[in-house]
Amino acid sequence: MTAPNLKLTTSRLRPKETAIITALNTTFEILGKFDSESDCQKLLYAPLSQHLTYRETQCYRVEHDGDATAATGFVKRVLLDPISQEMRDDGKPAFSKAAFVLEYGMKGGALDLEKETILGYYRALETPGFDLQKLTLRKRIYVFGAGADPSPFIRDVCNPAIHTWEVIKGGAS
Repeated sequence: MTAPNLKLTTSRLRPKETAIITALNTTFEILGKFDSESDCQKLLYAPLSQHLTYRETQCYRVEHDGDATAATGFVKRVLLDPISQEMRDDGKPAFSKAAFVLEYGMKGGALDLEKETILGYYRALETPGFDLQKLTLRKRIYVFGAGADPSPFIRDVCNPAIHTWEVIKGGAS
């Protein structure tokens, strides 16, 4: 007699019942297919002493239980325009050559209409195939150029009353 197939979940070993992975936290990063690097002056109020460029992406962190394929399908169906956008979910930075990444989003108590719309769409599904535990929306600004300083970007892009942010050096996440 052989041992039953086992799979590891976040909290225990259990007999293999299905090919479904549970308790996942996945970040889906949406990029514009036709976007290109733009001048950073568009983001800032005061001129910079050097020429820097940037690319912007949208991130959706989805914490869920249930079918990972169903969760990915939901993101592709609801949040991705397959004509003009592409999606990454490999956890690697979209642009590894960035001097830094400014990632920011709404504070927990702030009204986020996009998030509420997505959650409303999810709640209206009869059988979504996964249980959405938490949804976090973040914007990423990848800044390119030697010696780039994140402080003017934090000052001019992030509002401390409604945003939380983090700076990731060297484009690594």
